[in-house]
Amino acid sequence: MEVMALLHRATLTPTKAEMLSAWVPLQPWYVGPPAPESVQVLGAFRFDDPADRVGLETFIVQPAGGPVLQVPITYRDAPLPGAEDKLVSEMQHSVLGPRFAFCGCDDPVYVGALLRAVLTGDAHAPEEVEVDGEREVRESTTFARGSGVPGTEVPEVGQVEQRTEDDEGTVLLAGGHEITVFRVLQPTTVHDVTGAHTLTGRWPNHSEPALLARVR
Repeated sequence: MEVMALLHRATLTPTKAEMLSAWVPLQPWYVGPPAPESVQVLGAFRFDDPADRVGLETFIVQPAGGPVLQVPITYRDAPLPGAEDKLVSEMQHSVLGPRFAFCGCDDPVYVGALLRAVLTGDAHAPEEVEVDGEREVRESTTFARGSGVPGTEVPEVGQVEQRTEDDEGTVLLAGGHEITVFRVLQPTTVHDVTGAHTLTGRWPNHSEPALLARVR
């Protein structure tokens, strides 16, 4: 059975665009003007949390005058234990109440979902929006899919064992794998994917698959 990411028609304070505009330019992997006027959201896709507890959303963004960047974010109903200092933003959701946003690369639920998608050849989760108690399917405009093989055994990710930043992006050690989340998507950089599985994606006005992540 296909799993849907259930969304709510709601108001968020701050908005996602406001959150990203405040946080992204301060990160060590950020490339672009030091103080952009804004960070535009070009697209976003979601993975599903099997436990249905954590929201997993990956943004494709572009700071004014800068390159296209990838920003995974998770949403929780309480701070991520042991990572309170990694908080991106507190948000108020008009339906769900307080939400705590974290960088996906610091959240083992996101890392586990990314690893599962890449190794099994899975795709982003289709989305449903709940409106007045009824569910409506939202048409996808941003897409992601792994290069792996369905049925591949995926290790459980209990924690992110190590996180570093290099010229390619954010490098994680988790579940016995090295996972690279590429931050700069455009202009395109050639990455070595020999012997690796990958995640590629497309977003509005960018129909050619872009390399999003590599797993070794």
